[in-house]
Amino acid sequence: MQPALLDRFIPNPDIRERFETTIRAPAAVVMQVAANFDMQSVPAVRAIFRLREAFLGGQRHPPRAPQGILEETKSLGWGVLDEQPGRSVVCGARCQPWLAEVRFLAIDASEFASYSEPDQVKIAWTLEAQEIAENVTRFAQETRAVATDGQARAKFLRYWRWARFGIIAIRLLMLPAVRRTAERQFRRGVVTG
Repeated sequence: MQPALLDRFIPNPDIRERFETTIRAPAAVVMQVAANFDMQSVPAVRAIFRLREAFLGGQRHPPRAPQGILEETKSLGWGVLDEQPGRSVVCGARCQPWLAEVRFLAIDASEFASYSEPDQVKIAWTLEAQEIAENVTRFAQETRAVATDGQARAKFLRYWRWARFGIIAIRLLMLPAVRRTAERQFRRGVVTG
């Protein structure tokens, strides 16, 4: 069995969530659609972000221009840790997710595994496309997080007890939306990027 893409960045996570779906389209098409998918184009995802803002007392953010998940996360401060064009991308950052206004800061890929500044959480996530038959792809998204010390772990796990429901819901909404879009674009011979 092939090692998970996140093993070299977070081998022993505090939390790990992985979701997969099968998509009837080539891996390169699936990755292009996934990387450019605007998560907030799904009304339920927008509602989850608003609920988090309200629950934590964060300021309401104005509507933003549509943008793909990679573009959006990079603009928020995430870094790309690894990328295999047409197959996978790994993004990561450090933050204090329990804060109302989370600030994500990229960590260089070569330092990510050993990074240990106190009171932080390292988070890494993937988009993965593996062709399992001709024009059939297993698409997966995995997220791992690990706190850098006991104090951060306690705060993070308290936060995760309720936040995971929204985060998992976002993934469960994203996968079928990516599947529908990729299959539709592949059938029509149209892929945008």
